[in-house]
Amino acid sequence: MRHKRAIPNRSFRVADQIQRDLAELIRELKDPRIGMVTLSAVQVSPDYAHAQIHFSVLVGEPPECEAALNEAAGFLRNGLFKRLAIHTVPTLHFHFDRTTERAAELNALILRANQQRAADSADSEG
Repeated sequence: MRHKRAIPNRSFRVADQIQRDLAELIRELKDPRIGMVTLSAVQVSPDYAHAQIHFSVLVGEPPECEAALNEAAGFLRNGLFKRLAIHTVPTLHFHFDRTTERAAELNALILRANQQRAADSADSEG
């Protein structure tokens, strides 16, 4: 019996498909703690046993949303079973992604620094 050769980039394609399907499945959830969620990244372990899903929230509280998503992980995984044509559907682990939050904080700091610099130069000219 010959082993199947590994398909190049398969884990990336599987992760991409999981991200698309999960986005649809999450929209169907009725839990009020889950606000407007954006999936920013999905990483699948090499054995496809686990998937780390990183998300950001436009509307809602991140800790509550993370808890609700992890509680719904079994239901979401079941939904993926029906959609994905792979032998092993990974266990889902949701993590709040602070990247967009940090970017907004940095933008605010830069804006404040620029405003202060403009005010300082206006004072020294006056």
